[in-house]
Amino acid sequence: MRGEGDLRMRSRIAACAAHCFAALALAAASASAETAWVKDELSLEVRSGPGNEYRIKGYIKTGDSVSVLSHREDWIQVRSPGELGDGWVREGFLAGEPPAAMRLERMKNETADARTQFSSISERVKQLETDNGKLNETDAEQKKEIESLTRDNMELRAGARWPEWITGAFLLFVGMLMGAIVQSMNGRRSRPRIRL
Repeated sequence: MRGEGDLRMRSRIAACAAHCFAALALAAASASAETAWVKDELSLEVRSGPGNEYRIKGYIKTGDSVSVLSHREDWIQVRSPGELGDGWVREGFLAGEPPAAMRLERMKNETADARTQFSSISERVKQLETDNGKLNETDAEQKKEIESLTRDNMELRAGARWPEWITGAFLLFVGMLMGAIVQSMNGRRSRPRIRL
């Protein structure tokens, strides 16, 4: 009995080990598996008439544009630029706007252009900020220079009056001197001379 229990136990351990090994092997395989997507390219038959019994004139593929000429049951008559010309394709494979892949490519291009413009504008803004800083420094220096020149000009104007003051004082002095001389000359004449 004891040998039978050991045998069962060993068998369960072996089964558990096998399951663990299989799980590890599966995990390792899935970890190394490569991810892939289905392409969204479609090649559509263009037939000479509205049905599968008509011959295939050629193919149009995802991203090609066609002009819709008419509809008949499950078929659409189209005009393709190039050598294909007019033909019929199954309804349900044409859309009113470009496919997602083309729109994505256009958006990528627009995004790349926007990034280029943004980079250019950012560089221009940095340059303008640098120029603005230099102009502010120059402006401050010019304001100091104007203040200094204004002070010097006021000092020069105040200092330029001294010749006027000296000239005025000199004229006043000369006038007083002449007045005194004239008065003294008049004073001598007007005094009566007493002769005794």
